[in-house]
Amino acid sequence: MKKIMSLLLMSLIGLVGTFAWAGSAREDTVDRMQKSVDVLHAVMATPDKGIPEEVLSGAKCIVVVPDLIKGGFIIGGKHGRGVASCRTPEGWSAPAFVSVGGGSWGLQIGIEGVDLVMLVMNDRGLQHLLSSKFELTGEGSVAAGPVGRHASAGTDWKMNTEMLTYSRSKGVFAGLTLEGAVVEQDNDSTRAIYGKHMEFRTILSGKASTPQSAEAFVRAVSDAGHQAHVAEVNEDKK
Repeated sequence: MKKIMSLLLMSLIGLVGTFAWAGSAREDTVDRMQKSVDVLHAVMATPDKGIPEEVLSGAKCIVVVPDLIKGGFIIGGKHGRGVASCRTPEGWSAPAFVSVGGGSWGLQIGIEGVDLVMLVMNDRGLQHLLSSKFELTGEGSVAAGPVGRHASAGTDWKMNTEMLTYSRSKGVFAGLTLEGAVVEQDNDSTRAIYGKHMEFRTILSGKASTPQSAEAFVRAVSDAGHQAHVAEVNEDKK
């Protein structure tokens, strides 16, 4: 009997621990989505010093990674978790959760937290994102994005670049070089919000319903894209 009671107690403790972990993971993920909303609001509030309107209005997907950690000594590193949404015929998709990790060589002393915004600009970049795991490389795959109300006419981002990357530190946006980082699906956050594992492709293609906890993020993505599109149309009429 004592052995049975002991096994039941251990099972109960394990169950409580599982629920506690699930609750904590959900809270962390919801908080991350709210921070991503704040970043998108900052994008919309700084058109002259932020992401150009034609870049934002033409993006196929938006990925926001709040509080990306960069730091180290001699060997630098990057790590963060974020949220992604892609355009679909019905509007912006439900959020998919990503992790970004990778290293870079160079003299980097100290630790800095920055907000990262990645914009997928063409179908090739979209397919890479939908693959659930890919590495950011140069040669047209990823580039630091242009900053300001309008993108420079001399850049070739419209034709070649799969993804444009931006950093936001102390309220200021700047193009960010992020070569070598690996972007993959954040399975823990996916399960915390959706209650089960769901594939990147399923979520970002518009086949998943937006959970109530994620509605503010999707609305912020939609508002940012719409505001940029309207601004671009008005500018063309001048």
